[in-house]
Amino acid sequence: MDLGYLQRAGYGNQPVEQFKIAEYVVANTLAHAHETGEWRLASEVISDFEALLTLYDAQLARAPLHEVFEAERQLRVFLTGTDHSPIP
Repeated sequence: MDLGYLQRAGYGNQPVEQFKIAEYVVANTLAHAHETGEWRLASEVISDFEALLTLYDAQLARAPLHEVFEAERQLRVFLTGTDHSPIP
C-alpha cells in the first residue's frame, strides 16, 4: 500500500513506529511463509494492521486522485529499486 507516501503528502498522522511495525511483521511473515508454506499474521499485530487499513481508507476518501497516483508511483519506484525502507 502507498499509505506512507500519502501520509508524507499530508494525508494522515499515524505514528511512524506503526509503519515500521507493519513493515517488520510483513518481512517476518513472508520469511516464515517461504519456510513453512503457512501465511499467518501474529495475533498481537492484527490491531496495528487494522489501524493502517483504517488510515488507508481515510486517505482514499480525502486525497485527490493525482496524489494517490503519485504515491503509487513512488511505491513502484521503491519496490523495483534497491533502496532501504523509505520509512524513517
